[in-house]
Amino acid sequence: MLVLRRRLKEPLLLHKPHHVTGQHVCDFVEGLEPRRVYEYVVLVTTVQEELLTLAQHYRDRADMENVFDELKNQWGWGGYTTKDLKRCQVMARQIALIYNWWSMFVRLAIPRRHAEAITSRPLLLTAVGTQTRHQGQTTLTLTSAHAQTGQIQQALRTFFADCRATAEPLGWAALWRKMLRRIVVVFLRGSPLRSPPEIPQPTG
Repeated sequence: MLVLRRRLKEPLLLHKPHHVTGQHVCDFVEGLEPRRVYEYVVLVTTVQEELLTLAQHYRDRADMENVFDELKNQWGWGGYTTKDLKRCQVMARQIALIYNWWSMFVRLAIPRRHAEAITSRPLLLTAVGTQTRHQGQTTLTLTSAHAQTGQIQQALRTFFADCRATAEPLGWAALWRKMLRRIVVVFLRGSPLRSPPEIPQPTG
């Protein structure tokens, strides 16, 4: 058995009134000082690993569970109204494909962490776009009332301005590689993004 604790950034209410029984429900936190509150996690496992490795395994498993929870509850992957297996498979694959596309698109705006659909959709899908043409130049203006729009606009403006400046000398393949490098920057951990090996074309 493994017991982990983590200090919380903000103090919590330790006793919540229970309106049904009149008793108090205590959270799984401990207040050692007025400004120091901890939460605890108890793990039961037979894996023979060191403490930090087991804690990381638990976090990795929780991250994987969060992905499936997001797919089921925010993307409609939780069930279908037809008993036709083929139609269910087609819809499941379409949802998975769109989920991957959306995750990659969101990573352009928020490259350092995964943003679930429940937060990323209001942030990136509520903008109103206006296209204007002046002196042979086309400008697309996006207007959003979201509170975090300014941060996202600044991040994307800097990135796409750099792409526009290097678009002509780099070419499309290099630009796509640049976008993919930004999308997977967390997973690369400083390593360069290698190009896939060329597939030989069939002859004859």
